[in-house]
Amino acid sequence: MEKVLFIAFTESDGTLAKPALEVLSAAKSLADGLGAELACGLVGSDVQAAADSIAGCGAAAFYGVSGDAFAVSRYGTDANAVEALCKTAGADIVVGDDSSRASRVMPGAAQRLGGKIDTHLTGLEVRDGKPVAVRWHYRQRMFAETTREGRPWVATVSAGCFPPFDGAGSAEVTAVSAGAASRTAVKEILAPSAAEQTIRPEADILFVAGAGWTKKQGDGQTRVKDAEELILDFINTAHASLGGSKSVVDMGGEGRDVLTCLSHLHQVGQTGATPRHGKGLATCCHGEEPHVVGWRFITERRAVNTDASCGWAQGKADVLYVADAFEVMRKVNELLG
Repeated sequence: MEKVLFIAFTESDGTLAKPALEVLSAAKSLADGLGAELACGLVGSDVQAAADSIAGCGAAAFYGVSGDAFAVSRYGTDANAVEALCKTAGADIVVGDDSSRASRVMPGAAQRLGGKIDTHLTGLEVRDGKPVAVRWHYRQRMFAETTREGRPWVATVSAGCFPPFDGAGSAEVTAVSAGAASRTAVKEILAPSAAEQTIRPEADILFVAGAGWTKKQGDGQTRVKDAEELILDFINTAHASLGGSKSVVDMGGEGRDVLTCLSHLHQVGQTGATPRHGKGLATCCHGEEPHVVGWRFITERRAVNTDASCGWAQGKADVLYVADAFEVMRKVNELLG
């Protein structure tokens, strides 16, 4: 019988992030389909609370590497922890998320174990009794399916592809020892405030701004500053994630008035990002296909545009509001406030 090991790194407060819980669902589904034994391996300062939060997953064992040395992301200590967990569990298939911390260390750990790795997967399935990994390519226009005979097989899964696991309880964690020595010391962590960080993969809502926000309005004047205030008020009040069309993020290189809250990192579409959120609201963009292709994983789509024949009206949005986005968002912010 094969053994499937789910590996996750705890957050600073000892919990597991939503992407980790999603990957647990993937690992559990894979183990159930293979008739394999599932185990959980956790790394962090103190892993008991995280283990209790997923105790109902049906894992045969919970393993933990804990201590101050494992509270922060460092390649050396994290690689030691992953290697120790895999060897202790006797894992044949290792599944983790593709967060920056896990993505940094999983390939090296796979090399240490003499195994193989596939990263950024969007699916894990079982066919004819064999595990199959699915990964999108070429901006989600095509996908590849891979299966491997060699073991251990390490896989990292992208966020938004599986529902997060929910099933708390009480878990008995077996402590696993791993090398904690390191030549580096973490002195301070510098991170932007929640208000400054507008790209939020775990948000329920995606708000996309188009170039229409920067154009002349009904009074013949541009109101870029007002537009930015309205957008950021909504983003921060609704805890939404911010995106932009290609036309609006390209304005920075054209010497025009721009929305300073947007950069090319915010671009959604064929040459940008393909985010995964439950809901999406597009404002002041026409809904052209190169942009809309980035919305393929958005479950519920709504748009605001003054043009009743824009692309969103051609079956690309669930609801189109033919209205002035300034007026709509001002009213929305009033209601949220």
